[in-house]
Amino acid sequence: MWKIFKRLAFNTSYLFRPRWDTGVPAPEIIRYVNVKAPGNAIDIGCGTGTNLLYLAQQKWKVTGIDFAPLAIKAAHRKLEQYSTTLLVADVTKLYDLHLPGPYDLALDMGCFHSLTNIDREDYVKGLEKWVTQDGVYMVYAFQPSANNGRGISKEEMIAYFKNEFDLLNYEQGQGRPSAWYYFERKYRKPVPRRRRSRMETLRDQPILWLLPGSVPKNRQEQACLISVPL
Repeated sequence: MWKIFKRLAFNTSYLFRPRWDTGVPAPEIIRYVNVKAPGNAIDIGCGTGTNLLYLAQQKWKVTGIDFAPLAIKAAHRKLEQYSTTLLVADVTKLYDLHLPGPYDLALDMGCFHSLTNIDREDYVKGLEKWVTQDGVYMVYAFQPSANNGRGISKEEMIAYFKNEFDLLNYEQGQGRPSAWYYFERKYRKPVPRRRRSRMETLRDQPILWLLPGSVPKNRQEQACLISVPL
């Protein structure tokens, strides 16, 4: 019940301009995009699409998801000139969504830290599905302090993503305890297929038994031919 009430209150905040909706793209994102070729990006918890708009202006293909319908409605207005994918969706159901991925860049400004431990695990599972190898995940999260236990520590962040992501960079935030994390999806070298031996190939082929003097009808029969002496 509390979770439903919280979501309703969050969605209602978009009837006005919530304090976190500055209308200005994050400097960290601008800095990253300035040195990267355009690709495919997703903003998880995109709000009204401020960062998506900047990415689209820089020729990126963009996807945004948020559980607040009013936020997505505003994002549609903001990005109406661009071809985008904008969905009202639960970030913990990321794995099951039908998205135009995979993604070279995934963003999260203040969504992951607000989830429960179980929801975080589902989120990570979805992220691992959609971020391409060598793709980057940029996430901004609050950190707990002596006066406020809300947030997530650096050690916890690394632990959640360690299976499939390496931490490339970490920047302490300004104001309240917080940080930017820059993760890169680990590269998994594909395992080369072992070449089959001649005997293994022959073993799996059908065998055609011909009596002496018989003639195979085609090359396939000739390849499978075993003559049987009388």
